[in-house]
Amino acid sequence: MSIDKTETAREAALNYHEFPRPGKLEIRPTKPMANGRDLARAYSPGVAEACIEIAKNPADASRYTARGNLVAVVTNGTAVLGLGNIGALASKPVMEGKAVLFKKFAGIDCFDIEVNESDPVKLAEIVCALEPTFGAINLEDIKAPDCFIVEKICRERMGIPVFHDDQHGTAIVVGAAATNALHVVGKKFEDIKIVSTGGGAAGIACLNLLLKLGVKRENVWLCDIHGLVYEGREEDMNPQKAAFAQKTDKRTLDDVVDGADMFLGLSGPGVLKPEHVKKMSKRPVIFALANPTPEIMPDEVRAVAPDAVIATGRSDYPNQVNNVLCFPFIFRGALDVGATEINDAMQIGCVDGIAALARATTSAEAAAAYKGEALTFGAEYLIPKPFDPRLSAVVSSAVAKAAMETGVATKPLEDLEAYKERLNASVFKSALLMRPVFDAASHASRRIIFAEGEDERVLRAAQAILEETTERPILIGRPEVIEARCERFGITARAGKDFELVNPENDPRYRDFWGSYHEIMARKGVTPDLARAIMRTNTTAIGAIAVHRGEADSLICGTFGEFRWHLNYVQQVLGSRELRPHGALSMMILEDGPLFIADTHVHTLPTPEQIAEAAIGAARHAKRFGVEPKVALCSQSQFGNQPFGSGERIRAAIEILDAAPRDFQYEGEMNVDAALDPELRERLLPAGRLEGVANVLIFGHADAASAARNILKMKAGGLEVGPILMGMGNRAHVVSPGITARGLLNMAAIAGTPVKSYG
Repeated sequence: MSIDKTETAREAALNYHEFPRPGKLEIRPTKPMANGRDLARAYSPGVAEACIEIAKNPADASRYTARGNLVAVVTNGTAVLGLGNIGALASKPVMEGKAVLFKKFAGIDCFDIEVNESDPVKLAEIVCALEPTFGAINLEDIKAPDCFIVEKICRERMGIPVFHDDQHGTAIVVGAAATNALHVVGKKFEDIKIVSTGGGAAGIACLNLLLKLGVKRENVWLCDIHGLVYEGREEDMNPQKAAFAQKTDKRTLDDVVDGADMFLGLSGPGVLKPEHVKKMSKRPVIFALANPTPEIMPDEVRAVAPDAVIATGRSDYPNQVNNVLCFPFIFRGALDVGATEINDAMQIGCVDGIAALARATTSAEAAAAYKGEALTFGAEYLIPKPFDPRLSAVVSSAVAKAAMETGVATKPLEDLEAYKERLNASVFKSALLMRPVFDAASHASRRIIFAEGEDERVLRAAQAILEETTERPILIGRPEVIEARCERFGITARAGKDFELVNPENDPRYRDFWGSYHEIMARKGVTPDLARAIMRTNTTAIGAIAVHRGEADSLICGTFGEFRWHLNYVQQVLGSRELRPHGALSMMILEDGPLFIADTHVHTLPTPEQIAEAAIGAARHAKRFGVEPKVALCSQSQFGNQPFGSGERIRAAIEILDAAPRDFQYEGEMNVDAALDPELRERLLPAGRLEGVANVLIFGHADAASAARNILKMKAGGLEVGPILMGMGNRAHVVSPGITARGLLNMAAIAGTPVKSYG
């Protein structure tokens, strides 16, 4: 069975690399190339203008070319992963993979360059000659000690960052993990004894960085395949190893491991034995990082030292030391400030950023990507997960700050906080568009009540609300369940201290709540007994009553269940002649900007009045996001070519809109392609009043609106903000079951903005 599984995994990996087209990279143009004018600008004669500017000022290469966001991953294939010296050509899949990680995690473009050159000096000369093409160089999988020579020459000769990731990337992540491991066990760098195995590039770099973090050189005992590195040893020595030579008559790992506080392994499988672990200090820190088989397996460590703190290089155990936590973000920060090198301060800034992030509350996105894993800071969660989206802003900004403070930044940032916001916007697609809403919400302190307070997404959203807004979350749920789940998910917020709790099973306001509900519903078939039962079991109704009574300002519900079920109770309690649902609006964030769609949920077959109300409300909400609304009323009919159906109702809605002055552009009825293609619309209706591409689509049928929304979400990668319930005075919003914790945070910001602040 294991052979079959291995074969299946092997075939899957090969198929991944071969289909639907070979490799993992492609090159795409970033400028239009649709006509002769574009060609004249991209190439001759227009390209000469950019060349002339760069010739006058070489720094302008980052203005007019891709160089400022382009990294070379360079190798000669002499030390590839766990494969060894497989040569430059065979290393290409690994280098392509590295390039993909640069793009995925930091938005950095990358060329992989595999060089058939084993002489380190000649290899360095080739790399140096590439400087005009790239903004930075990532050296990869070059054997020791050659890698030390290549990096030294390149750093001395080149005016751009040169970074050997196998050395420094590994060291940075080990440094962050060690920082937090010592925090867990209550020890300090300056006091610990370290025993390390493996005198290669990564091992030496890790030890050098640990010295910079406070470890004393006399407390470092380095062993390699020949035993302890000691003064006077001649076998397989180089200057990098010799720097850690101890003056002693001890010769083996077994001789030096006694009393060690930390084991750092970057060697091979089975090097550390259980009997060695027994000799170490209490609460030992064991980093067994050999891949794919570590120096000792975690279960072997636990058998003799249950209190040990363990990290490996494997993804199937806690605390995977993975360079992807570092290299994309250290390059991102370095490129963005035009750094001429990546120095010690930048590396330590990276260490501090990664370590601090693990000690903070876990992000909802990381929790979703690693569902089922415990991501609470402690012995089994020392460093963040690679898919934690906060890494970009936290680590890159720490690197940029250090570069500026040490004088190696040629393009220093004017506003570090604004830079962090831009990085967040590149990771959280909604961040930039949501900024005006968050800014408006920051001037108010509204109480947002969540009906499904026991849901993990709600708990994570509540934590984020406390960290990122001035709002006060109120959760409906059982105290013991919420407390247990906060513990399990690593959420530090607690009921009574950080947020208010409404316990449906035992709340002192219960009598007042059911009394208020019965007063509203007494003549709608609800008896006192039924009112009591609903106020014990129906959290949406409870939340609506809390808003009705003034004990909360806005309700968010719908993380599970059907939209109209929740809407029914919202309307019962909070509806009035002035407050009634006009429609549900979804903002779809696409690659080329936002697209608002309505009505997706409220009115299945809206009347002309309801369509007009949806258009007015959608335009008003678009302005909240800093978007100038261009509203298209969409139908199967195209400017009157079908007399009946949705076209008839939309034409009537247009008449309603025309009956009063409007502060937004609108047009209809039309097909969706005409709404999104101004040239097509011009051919069909030259005298139309809508300019450019529509960014608000109003449909005459909920099925059409919902289909458009879901197709954009599932097939076009659109990110939804909403649905926003229009017409209820911001007193309630019914979300959809697929919403994320980030989506709930966005909805809380929308709910946290008083209606008067956005008209």
